[in-house]
Amino acid sequence: MQPALPVTTGPLAARCSSPIRLTGERLTVHRETGEIVERFRSADAPDGVVLVACGNRRSSRCPSCSTIYRRDAYSLVRAGVAGDLARDISTEVAGHPRVFATLTAPSLGAVHRRLVRGSSTLPCRARATEATCAHGRRLSCSIRHDQGDAALGQPLCPDCYDYEGAVLWNAHAGVLWRRTTIRMTRILAARAGVSRTELGDHVRVSFVKVAEFQARGLVHLHVILRLDGPQRSAPPAWANTDLLAQIVAEAAGQAWLRIERPDGTPFVVRWGTQLDVRSIRPNAQGEGSDTRVAGYLAKYATKAAENAGGADRRLRSALEIGQLAVSDHARAMMATAWALGGLPQYEHLRLRAWAHMLGFRGHFLTKARRYSVTFGALRTVRVRFRTKLALIARALAGEPVFDPGSTLVIGGFSFAGVGMPNLWRVAAAAEGSAP
Repeated sequence: MQPALPVTTGPLAARCSSPIRLTGERLTVHRETGEIVERFRSADAPDGVVLVACGNRRSSRCPSCSTIYRRDAYSLVRAGVAGDLARDISTEVAGHPRVFATLTAPSLGAVHRRLVRGSSTLPCRARATEATCAHGRRLSCSIRHDQGDAALGQPLCPDCYDYEGAVLWNAHAGVLWRRTTIRMTRILAARAGVSRTELGDHVRVSFVKVAEFQARGLVHLHVILRLDGPQRSAPPAWANTDLLAQIVAEAAGQAWLRIERPDGTPFVVRWGTQLDVRSIRPNAQGEGSDTRVAGYLAKYATKAAENAGGADRRLRSALEIGQLAVSDHARAMMATAWALGGLPQYEHLRLRAWAHMLGFRGHFLTKARRYSVTFGALRTVRVRFRTKLALIARALAGEPVFDPGSTLVIGGFSFAGVGMPNLWRVAAAAEGSAP
């Protein structure tokens, strides 16, 4: 049921960097009598438009909306590892086997990196001999890079780096993860001694994953996995944390897919050798705790390719790539994605539409259906809460109050633009040149 009061100009839209402007009319009608309880027109609102928050998850595009998204992501993730009685998820899930896994991309060329061992930072790529590549560039680096060094993730030799492979790997990362989950199910069914169709009657694998861009422009996945019995009940005793960690490691090593490069040579898409699987301790504090892991995943849900030196907006032409203020490595990946996107064999990948994302076209946060609540459920609760506040405000102001459950909202709004209205007048007045 739609709320009786729409999301109009308010605190959320006021803080939004690029609110959406709408025009139209809304009628609130009593369900039984057909009486018009309230009429709202955008023409009666300030500046003649209704403002709605953009809802963009990227922190680089809208800090306000991305903060709300991050909080929703935190609630979603934490509900699956610690439970949330307010959302009908038992706290008993905190006692189920759970692991936190990080799956990375393979090496597609030597890049500058930051090596830390204990409290010491080691040289980037120390070599006993001064070896060079086929293009005459050194394959060693003795610099101890700082955390924010712009050289991190940049290839030692751009001509040697496999940009085609990098873009194709990003484009197929989502398919590779799907094959990994299928492989996990098959391995678990074999351990249980049942078929895949019967496995759900004994144990299930639930997960939530977040994709993060590494400095080299390739995505890696942070995943929370949990073993459940039917209906989120406790799994069998044999389905423990050690078994879950083994299944994740085996599935990551066995999952792969074969595609073709532009010249017809095969290219195998698989995970890198760096696989980190750690158990999540129930009722723990600090690293490895429910709260720390949930916050870690929620943080990366609002970040994208701009963290790897890329762009946060779609490209309209190849000419834009040369004009972007991005790193040379990210520019090369975007140019490669744009070029590959023009080939018929990669048309289904829509690489030009995702060139700003360096070829990655998957969702940044996905979960299994039974892991926890959904974003839609969280947003519905927030809308209903704001509706109640609006009704209370009407009552305090002496205006007529109606029951949202007995009314029906009829109307429609059309798109009128993006951004705060008359914003250019405000900026001009600040400079002393307003008309």
